[in-house]
Amino acid sequence: MEALIQQYGYLFVLAGTFFEGETVLVLGGFAAHQGHLSLQGVILAAFVGSFVGDQTWFYLSRRFGAGWIARRPILAARVAAAAARMGRHTDVFVLTFRFFYGVRSVAPVAIALSGYPYMRFMALNAIAAAIWAVAVGSAGYLFSDAIERVLGDVKSIQIDILIGLALAAFVFFVTRWLWRRHRISGG
Repeated sequence: MEALIQQYGYLFVLAGTFFEGETVLVLGGFAAHQGHLSLQGVILAAFVGSFVGDQTWFYLSRRFGAGWIARRPILAARVAAAAARMGRHTDVFVLTFRFFYGVRSVAPVAIALSGYPYMRFMALNAIAAAIWAVAVGSAGYLFSDAIERVLGDVKSIQIDILIGLALAAFVFFVTRWLWRRHRISGG
């Protein structure tokens, strides 16, 4: 299990933060505290995943436009809610949206549809992704002691339980992603 974490842990953090990722990043910080990954590597993977994910949504929204969103009523409602939250303070919103639960996945869409300049979004998105990756990754690392106290000595947990939890987490995230994709596409 430790070899799997060491081999694929950074990729898991990168992929998880591409889509949403707070939980994945906290777990990455926990793995760093356990010595399976480096905290700097976890933070770097989270920064790249978060930044590239948001840039991708921004680009796709700008490219395919409001018509594509309008054909997906659930997505359109979420984008409208994010746009309302954004208001006239788009710069502040770009710097803070990833810290609000349920907004991160649609915020780049709302920002792109508002006509916000691409290069400005890229610059502020990079700053925000860096701050978020450091803050949440470090929180996972720092709170590992508390998590260990609650769970007991993590190293004494049977490997079968850890594998089962990892598989359950994987199935949960894939199912959640597929469900959201199905809901957003209007299927």
